[in-house]
This record gives sequence, structure tokens and C-alpha cells, in this order.
Amino acid sequence: MNNNNNYKAQLKEFLEITIKEQASDLHLSVDHPPVLRIAGRLVPLLKNKVLLSKDLQGLSQAILTEEQYQRFLQEKEIDFSYNFEDKARFRGNIFYQRDDVSIALRLVPVQIKTIEELNLPSSLHEFTKASQGFVLITGPSSHGKSTTLAALIDEVNRIRTDHVITIEDPIEYIFEDKRSIVDQREVYQDTLSFAKALRSTFRQDPDVIMVGEMRDPETMATAITAAETGHLVFATLHTNSASQTIHRIVDSFPPEQQNQVRAQLSGSLLGVVSQRLVPRIKGGLIPACEIMIATPAVANLIRENKIHELPLVIETSAEMGMISLNRALANLVKNKEITLENALNFSLSPAELKMLIR
Repeated sequence: MNNNNNYKAQLKEFLEITIKEQASDLHLSVDHPPVLRIAGRLVPLLKNKVLLSKDLQGLSQAILTEEQYQRFLQEKEIDFSYNFEDKARFRGNIFYQRDDVSIALRLVPVQIKTIEELNLPSSLHEFTKASQGFVLITGPSSHGKSTTLAALIDEVNRIRTDHVITIEDPIEYIFEDKRSIVDQREVYQDTLSFAKALRSTFRQDPDVIMVGEMRDPETMATAITAAETGHLVFATLHTNSASQTIHRIVDSFPPEQQNQVRAQLSGSLLGVVSQRLVPRIKGGLIPACEIMIATPAVANLIRENKIHELPLVIETSAEMGMISLNRALANLVKNKEITLENALNFSLSPAELKMLIR
């Protein structure tokens, strides 16, 4: 028991350093000291001792409930959230590597920032006003999708009197009811799966549904149906662009269902936001966002399976609030927010970006 208290104290110390240094992540691995990720870079805490195998086992028991720890032993990895003394929340994953335990913790700020505070494009406000439809927030892992999603849901919470249901694994940001009622369901704790929870929402009278992640075709199909049947649905996907997002959803289904899915998407999609967090010249990170809004032209290309033509529509529809990732990166370079080198690193077509910046 005494040993367990030692690990709880050690965990507390590590989490306090993470908050104090404004790190985004904390990594605890065997044969390394604790390592922070600050503004995208890994920084080892060299003043701390190297962690041993028994330390990682003790720290994992200190942060997990008994039920979670048993599930971790059985499944060899676990996603979880951790409320740290009401100072901050952490999203965590504990996993085995080479028969040892490793812990990765992501700091989730208690305060939910607004679209403006996150430096996101103002056209995102339009998505929170819609009565129904499908909004997808996409991008690589660790590029701020959950934070953007939280800003959108919190804006709904502030401006609308609605019933909002979120399905998350794990719950990250905690929404305090403002004008809306927000019910947050955590996979494994409050429901068995995203798909099951999403099917159940049809009997829970929601106006707005947030799906933390669309992991399988069943979840995708149910989310699209929810958007078609009068709900405003927000979801995330790990994709690199708006056109790749449409491909990913359609390709998740058997060939005989793909035409139907394209037709459903063309009718229910409101927009796709694909974002990157880019190192800022003055420190920290700033988002670069591609935004595709589902105009009749976009809906038509999706329906007719001309998805390769979407980038051109995005590039030529600035007056509709659309912007390509390259245009967003070019604007950040011109405004001296990011370096050209970083812009080129994050671009999907660097040659085209160079032409935009000339």
C-alpha cells in the first residue's frame, strides 16, 4: 500500500510538471526519464531518474481504476481519461512494448477555447447554426481535431437550446450545460461501442450528436442516417484532406453499397474541415485548415463519383468560405506566422504551394 502511495505521489509530480511547462503530452517509458512534448518537440526531464519496469507497472496501477487495470492486463492496451485534482484532465493510453509497460498522456485543458481563441477560420461558425447535416473534422493524429470539435460543441451549447449527446472514447473536454443539455457518454463505461451508442441516440431525442471517432462502417452508416433524419452530427476521421475523407467513407462500404452512400453523403454533408497544427514563429502552434463546404457543386461531384475534382472546387470557391490547405499555409507564411520551410513540410503538394507564395 505504501508503495502504491509512492507511485501516486510520483504521478502527481509528473502531471504537475506537465501542466506547469504547458506541455501537450507526457511520455513514461522504461529506461527513459519522463519526456514532455512542448510545442511539438520531445523534451526529456533529465533531472528525473530513469524509469524502471516496476515503476511503469506501479504508475499504471496508480492512474487506472482496478476494473481498468484488469482490462488493460487482458487486452494489452487501454484508452482512458484521468481527472487530476480538478486542475486538468488527461487523455491516456497505456500499452505494452517489448513486454514492458509504456504510458502516453495528453493534457486536455479544462477551459474550452472558442473558434477565435484557437485561430480557426470564422466560417466554422456557420456549422454550429445548422439545424441538420453532417460536419467532419479531419486531419492526422495529434493535430487538434478534438479541440476544434469541443469549440464547435461548446458554441452550440452557448447559442442554442438543444439536447446534445456526445459519444467519446474517452471523454476529453467536460461540457457544462449553458443553454443546452449536454449528455456525454464514454465507450466501455457508459456504452459498449460507438455503433451501439449511436443507434441508441434515435430513442434519446437529441438535436445534436457528436461522434468522437468513426471507426467502422456501421458507425459511419448510422452517423450519415442520423444527419439525414434531422440531426446535426459532428464527427472526426483520421484523413489528410476533404477529398480523401469522402474516399475513405465511401471505400469503407462494399462496392454494391457505395452508390447509395455517395447519394446519402451528397444530401447530408455540410462540410469537411481538414486541419494541421504548424509550429508558429513566435512559439506554440497555429492551425492551417482546409475547408470544404457542401455547395450544390460539391454535392453533385460526390453523387457522380467525381471526387478527384473536389480540390479544384475548393480552390475556386473562396467567396463561399472554402479554402485549400495550400492557400491556408500560404496565408500563414505571408502573415509571418509560420516559416516557408514548415509550410512546405505540412503541404500535400509543395510545388503548388511555392507558386502560391511567389
